Amino acid sequence: MSVFREGLFQGKHVFITGGSSGINLQIAHAFGALGAKVAINGRKPDKLDAAVKGLREQGLRAEGYAADVRDYPALDAALAAAVTALGPLDVLVCGAAGNFPAPAVAMSSNGFKAVMDIDLLGSFNACRAAFEKLKKPGAAVIAISAPQAGHPYMLQAHVCAAKAGVDMLVKSLALEWGGAGVRVNSIWPGPIDDTEGMARLAGDPETKRKVEQAMPLQRFGTKDEVAQLAVFLASDAARYCTGGVYPVDGGMSLVGNALMF
Repeated sequence: MSVFREGLFQGKHVFITGGSSGINLQIAHAFGALGAKVAINGRKPDKLDAAVKGLREQGLRAEGYAADVRDYPALDAALAAAVTALGPLDVLVCGAAGNFPAPAVAMSSNGFKAVMDIDLLGSFNACRAAFEKLKKPGAAVIAISAPQAGHPYMLQAHVCAAKAGVDMLVKSLALEWGGAGVRVNSIWPGPIDDTEGMARLAGDPETKRKVEQAMPLQRFGTKDEVAQLAVFLASDAARYCTGGVYPVDGGMSLVGNALMF
């Protein structure tokens, strides 16, 4: 349930990469419920169509645009089509990501590269393709990063490297685009229930219990709690916030991941 006033994003256009599932789909729901026209992007047309159908069944204005974020021309074309259909772009959410747990010595070069390309190159591609289409001044860009950007994790060397790059990209773009009136920020979702990432990292009850007990708030977060932070960062309430990294992690980053994983 949103704590923001009804119609806060009425008529505004929000484009979300990786938007057909998980946290990113919940972000689409949150913006749509506040009146936004939502464009979601994903690689798989069938999954994308199902997500759009679900959004529309809730009475939300939603369109889907299939493209691989690693393919700049395809993503640029998807963004252009969304702008033609829904109008100037007010909010870009860079949410496409890849992950799999693996020790560095067992990881292939291609496996490492795949995560770097989806997370880091994909975020750059989305931002670069969107810049000319963003409403200026007033637009907001939000990257869905991860605590791995600032804290080393076992079995996550590829994600740590990729997300650290995403956060530095965010800070660099905040410097470069501030003069145009475009704000750029990053979100670190911590352990979030009902997500593919946590199913891989803490899928069994004992591991989940251990993680929860080590956290200050002693529970996993919800996808909607991440979505509400995204809404805040895109709203006028955060109009003086740019270049920031915002954890929504129940305090996990305060105690260190080594205690949990």
